[in-house]
Amino acid sequence: MNHQTVRDYLLNKPNCLLDTPFGPEVEVFKVKGKMFATLSLGQDKSHFWMNLKCDPDEALALRDIFKAVIPGYHMNKKHWNTVILDGSVPQGEIERMIDNSFVLVVKSLPKRYRTSVEIQL
Repeated sequence: MNHQTVRDYLLNKPNCLLDTPFGPEVEVFKVKGKMFATLSLGQDKSHFWMNLKCDPDEALALRDIFKAVIPGYHMNKKHWNTVILDGSVPQGEIERMIDNSFVLVVKSLPKRYRTSVEIQL
């Protein structure tokens, strides 16, 4: 998946807002004010990197399976993974990781916000 395809997929999540609190080089995707993904040009400047929230056990498994999945860059390494968008992770797997990140964050929202988002899933 390329940067634009990932960006479009993220923005199509219910109640998703794009923010740039860390500067224009880091796009932050939020649901009801809580971050579920970031997207930025990686350290190597050749690929985009995406941070996604993840269940701790699944985070470790994904790192073992995919070389392009590493502990969350500038994030809590237990709960976040960074996916290097170099083409090595299948599109379906990236979409699944995005969906899981979104659901994890929605589940942590106060009930009044959570219900309004879940109704759109």
